[in-house]
Amino acid sequence: MSDDPHHSETAVARRALPLLDLTDLGDSCSDQAIATLCGKARASRVAAVCVWPQHIGRCVELLAGTPVRIATVINFPAGGTDIERAVEDTAEALHDGAHEIDLVLPYRAYLAGDTRTTAGMIEAVREIAGRAILKVILESGAMPGIGQVTKASRLAIAAGADFLKTSTGKSVISATPEAAEAMLAAIRDSDRPVGFKVSGGLRTVADAALYLAIADRIMGPGWVEPQTFRIGASSLHDALTASLGGRA
Repeated sequence: MSDDPHHSETAVARRALPLLDLTDLGDSCSDQAIATLCGKARASRVAAVCVWPQHIGRCVELLAGTPVRIATVINFPAGGTDIERAVEDTAEALHDGAHEIDLVLPYRAYLAGDTRTTAGMIEAVREIAGRAILKVILESGAMPGIGQVTKASRLAIAAGADFLKTSTGKSVISATPEAAEAMLAAIRDSDRPVGFKVSGGLRTVADAALYLAIADRIMGPGWVEPQTFRIGASSLHDALTASLGGRA
């Protein structure tokens, strides 16, 4: 990057935009909001949209003929322990056209020591998901320490996660650099390819630059691409496109 701040911001925006999972998980998300979201996704050529399960079908219609993938959330945001419900919801989402499943870890059960239920849910959803991408949301901000984030990362990887994701965006504490470092280190040290998704609280180009730099440092140059690194955000999209002069 150049030392010129404007040039650096533009370079980060150009790099980050294709990594976005453009997201609308608002409680009042409407059909019009989905149309707006998908319009932005088409124009900007982001990696994916991430929406509530009931909006998958509409996204399939609006994104037909584009490479933009459709992600949805399961066991969201509470991170409960109902494995059967998570499996049923995943099967329905895939039937409706979802390509990617963002599953909330039963993090309260995990923190209470119930690793059997925690791993069991991931394994069950992994099995029903088949070739769909499975991102496991750790809700890292709810973890009392980085050691728990590391252990949860290793558990999720062992149970079949394709990606580790920081947060639902609904918790008091969302993504943090410390959690990102722990999760990426677990990915680096694992015995199979796993991606990383940072989500919750990213609003500025500087926020994107921070997490890109962490990934570059831990995983090495060239690792970050849409197949391995995602940014879950809604408001960040506008900041990135503004840095590019309004051009995707």
